[in-house]
Order: sequence, then structure tokens, then C-alpha cells
Amino acid sequence: MIRLLLAASITIHDVLRRYMPTNVIRDLVRTRQGLKWGVPAMLLAVPYFAVAYWLTTLLAGGAPGWLNLLVLVSIWSGIKMLWLGPISLVMLARVRAQEFAARRRQMKIARTERDFQTMLSGARG
Repeated sequence: MIRLLLAASITIHDVLRRYMPTNVIRDLVRTRQGLKWGVPAMLLAVPYFAVAYWLTTLLAGGAPGWLNLLVLVSIWSGIKMLWLGPISLVMLARVRAQEFAARRRQMKIARTERDFQTMLSGARG
């Protein structure tokens, strides 16, 4: 029974990760090329919150109660989009710091090799 529940939850997780728009956008933004699009992607939170507001007005007017699930999904997706901007900025800063450190290491290695070559050529001559 537990194995069946575990398999079902893994399958549902994979399907949601692959096909839900917010998850697809999040995966695209978390790539190195996509990190710069995190802040503009925050604007996608506005339609999700607008849909949630619209659904709550429908619910207040007597719509079926199952729409509450759609309200929760809309709010959750809007929150994910809001957090995408700050997280992508932090990730971009971290990646740029790593790239800067790698460039400095390469320059140091090249300088050491150049100094070594100069030393060798001076010793021969």
C-alpha cells in the first residue's frame, strides 16, 4: 500500500514538474542563460493573482466550492513567480562570482607560466 502511494506521488510529481507552466518557466529561468529573465518573469504573478481574485468573486456569488482548489493553485503559482525574481538574482550573483574567480585563477596560472618561461629563457641565455 505504501509502495503504491509512493509510486503514485512520484508519478504526479513528474507530470506536474514537466507540464505545469510555472514549473517549466522556473526550470528555464534556472539555467545559466535564463537567469537574466527572473525579474521579468515576476510579472507573470499578476495574471495568477488576477485569476485568484476573479475566482474568489465567483465563489462569493455562489459558484461551486471546488473552485477553491483553483484559487489555491492560482495563489501558489503566483507566489512561485514572485519568488523567481529574487532567487534568480541571487543565483546570477553566485554564478558571476564563480566565473570571476575562475577567470582570476586562469590569469594567475598564465602569469605563473609566463614568469616560468621568462626565467627559463633567462637561464639559457
